[in-house]
Amino acid sequence: MAIVEPRSAAEAAEAIREAGARGRSFEIIGLASKARIGRMPEASDRLDVSHLAGIIGYEPEELILTLKPGTPLSLIQDTLRQRQQMLAFEPPDFTCLLGTGSGTIGGAFATNFSGPRRIKAGAARDYILGFSGINGRGEIFQAGGRVVKNVTGYDLPKLLCGSWGTLAVMTEITLKVMPAPETEVSVGLAGLDHAGAVGAMCAAFQSSAEVSAAAFMPEVLRFGGSSGSQTLLRLEGIEASVKARAAMLEALLSQFGDPFAVEGGGSQAAWAAIRDTRPLETYANHLIWRLSVPANSSGAVIRSIREAVDAKYFCDWGGGLIWLAVPFSADGDEGAIRSALKAFGGHATLIRAPEGVRQSVAVFEPQPPALAALTRRVKASFDPQRVLNPSRMYEGV
Repeated sequence: MAIVEPRSAAEAAEAIREAGARGRSFEIIGLASKARIGRMPEASDRLDVSHLAGIIGYEPEELILTLKPGTPLSLIQDTLRQRQQMLAFEPPDFTCLLGTGSGTIGGAFATNFSGPRRIKAGAARDYILGFSGINGRGEIFQAGGRVVKNVTGYDLPKLLCGSWGTLAVMTEITLKVMPAPETEVSVGLAGLDHAGAVGAMCAAFQSSAEVSAAAFMPEVLRFGGSSGSQTLLRLEGIEASVKARAAMLEALLSQFGDPFAVEGGGSQAAWAAIRDTRPLETYANHLIWRLSVPANSSGAVIRSIREAVDAKYFCDWGGGLIWLAVPFSADGDEGAIRSALKAFGGHATLIRAPEGVRQSVAVFEPQPPALAALTRRVKASFDPQRVLNPSRMYEGV
């Protein structure tokens, strides 16, 4: 396997054109933080874009950041922290699951992974304004712009988010950043079962508390000396507002139990752990699935799966995101998981498994025929010779 390390967009485009002409293909990597997720690309060579890194422009007053895709997330977050700003979609760091670092901004958008604030602030794809990239023909193109509202035809920036590098290689990205909250407080409840936790979280969402994150942990991340399960809800903003909303939320949640508060650094640490899936770090020999489901169906989904599998889990997004650990098996217990989702709604992605399992099961949610055909057409329009991450998401695509 040849490894190509371009230092510029022009060099990357030339490498892709040459690969197409020679019938070669590339696995696209930056810092390889998510290389163990998904199928192994059926690629002959590797295109390492980690040298396409650096901040090109930062306008804190306009909340706009332009940078190259190989820029490490750690550098971006340090830069934004100095101006009391943040990436609102809270990109997760899967080091505890995969043994890798937090990765790059290009990888964050390519995978579209978003953290606990997703329920209020939106996903990663909601913060990309525009980009420059290279398609599978080696052609450099641009899409989007530098403002939130622009009319440029198809929304290609959002299309590329979540495409796992199968459509184009981004070489420059412009994104929207947000002011960091002045303070945060989390309000928790101990000892609820899954249904009670979902009920409490729904009540909080329907109130004027402006909850920015909500999670249920059956047996992990305990606070305040409690035992058993915990339900945690986060409030963010200016200090006076957060204090008032926390008092209101505690009064509201008293019907479900005895609320407690986690303030400042304790709250931040808790949500960083939830974001980075550390509740599952003790299950080192388990396979890890990520399920996105209707929040009010999460309990039924878990019950259905646990009838067939000895699964451990916790929920984020008010119950809408389930992180699931299952004992090792050759088929990853895919049948039980997808059967539950078929009955109650949602989709599943296999996040951690040995290479053999990832090649033998559907890592990403299987697509119905019409959507699969559309996926093939989109791939063919961007990358007709299958140069970029072939079969990374779906076999033969």
